[in-house]
Amino acid sequence: YKGLLANNFADWRLEVSGLVEKPLALTREQLQNMPSRTQITRHDCVEGWSCIAKWTGTPLSLVLDQAVVKPQASYVMFHCLDTIDRSLSGDIKYYGTIDLIDARHPQTILAYGLNGKPLPVENGAPLRVRVERQLGYKMPKYIYKIELIDSFAAIGGGRGGYWEDNGYDWYGGI
Repeated sequence: YKGLLANNFADWRLEVSGLVEKPLALTREQLQNMPSRTQITRHDCVEGWSCIAKWTGTPLSLVLDQAVVKPQASYVMFHCLDTIDRSLSGDIKYYGTIDLIDARHPQTILAYGLNGKPLPVENGAPLRVRVERQLGYKMPKYIYKIELIDSFAAIGGGRGGYWEDNGYDWYGGI
């Protein structure tokens, strides 16, 4: 991550793979050149705090349409650059999943902007997902890969995300 940050994410790519007809590797510039959406929404954290911000990004549905999702896909998994924990077998990277219903919701965006400026590191640069119908733990930051999957039972602890593997509900709806 530090290497990507040092060159302002010039070498970063968003990989879209898994159960898709057309795997993608998109630059930040390519994402920013796609139709975008700006929305002022409230972020609700499971810890009890909230904040309101203006997010700008590409609707996730547009990226999924470009990749042509296969019919057997049920979930979108976000792979993240941040190491959230360590184990004897190595670093544990943050990940999360949402279903295709939330993925295609018009307010679900791949955010690269916050309050009229580029997305800062502390908020997930270069890219985070905004899933406005769910709590903050369902909105992974530092995304480098989106994978379309049919099940998450054999991934991580089998519950669909880092926090879910540690006891949180899979659906964090508001």
